Amino acid sequence: MGYIFHILDWILYVLFAINVCYLLVYSLASLRRKLDKPVPAKAHKRFAILIPAYKEDAVIHECVYSCIDQDYPSDCFDTVVISDSMKPETNASLSVLPIRLIEVHFEKSTKSKALNAAMAALGDDYDIALVLDADNVIPYDYLNDVNDLYARPGVEIVQTHRMAKNINSDMALLDAISEEINNTIFRLGHVKLGMSAALIGSGMAFCYDLFRETMANVKAVGGFDRELELTLLYQGKYFHYLPETYVFDEKIQNSDDFSRQRRRWLSAQWHYCMAFAKYLWKAIYKRNWDFCDKMFQQFCIPRLLLLGFTSIFTLFLTFYNWVWSLKWWMMFILLVTALLVAVPRRYCTSRLAMAIRSLPYTFLLMVTNVFKLKGANKNFIHTSHGIETGNSK
Repeated sequence: MGYIFHILDWILYVLFAINVCYLLVYSLASLRRKLDKPVPAKAHKRFAILIPAYKEDAVIHECVYSCIDQDYPSDCFDTVVISDSMKPETNASLSVLPIRLIEVHFEKSTKSKALNAAMAALGDDYDIALVLDADNVIPYDYLNDVNDLYARPGVEIVQTHRMAKNINSDMALLDAISEEINNTIFRLGHVKLGMSAALIGSGMAFCYDLFRETMANVKAVGGFDRELELTLLYQGKYFHYLPETYVFDEKIQNSDDFSRQRRRWLSAQWHYCMAFAKYLWKAIYKRNWDFCDKMFQQFCIPRLLLLGFTSIFTLFLTFYNWVWSLKWWMMFILLVTALLVAVPRRYCTSRLAMAIRSLPYTFLLMVTNVFKLKGANKNFIHTSHGIETGNSK
């Protein structure tokens, strides 16, 4: 029995170590020299700012105002709100603003349907499609920054730096830090090693024709950005990253929203892992390492589960057989190092120490979600928005 347990220990250790080493390599890579800033562009490309808004009455106006206040020629961009199931009074107030309001009605709503409907109505008089979520806010110079990067030859896809606009609860703070870890490892660390940045789902820009043609074949119910990302990577497209161009995003403020959102993400990860696995061998043959890297990410253990189970196994083996536990302690230290390197210094405060107390509970929510994935990718799971005034946990 002890022999079998020893083999199981090593199998789990190797599996977890691969995940930890992956995070550590890209986390440390983020510390390399800064990326070159784009040179100011001489010409202004024409933007379509696409904002799918499903029952987003509470936040849509703030997003729209940040778009129409851009320090960018007004005749070179259109703010397009795709209103789905919003209140008549919300639509009425939006209709008097200098934007394009497109009202859509679906039996089963999805972001991909909304975006495709908008582009069908808009035509093709644009150079760049910029996708925002309805809870996003962008600074006044955002379009100029993106336009500058598109002045470089060959740039087709750009992801900007999404960060929290609220940290009003412990859950929001942890969600904000998780977002920044993603930015450091899957975007900044990747591009500094010559790999594509990961897409997030908002704050992302595409050559308009490319986006319209690709989205026409995207039928995702949840996680449309994963399907879009894997499709474009398989085509050999490269995703650029603008680490100092920010889009502010509302973070999850309570455990119920956290659970729903993570269940949607876990379901999308598993679904597209299976859907695109058949293309992996061909991608390896063609040395399409960006696609292979993204597929590896789909197979990886979600970070919160990785941290939780590594902690549990390390503590268990410390009492069961301290010699066996030494390698787990080393891996735990490397995992914590990878995460700490990826966390911006501004979040390393006493409040973070207090918020960390919520980690065991969020870990349990994630474990529970693993057993609730059936059918999650077949239904649109909406996350409600609007800053809560209380101190939600």
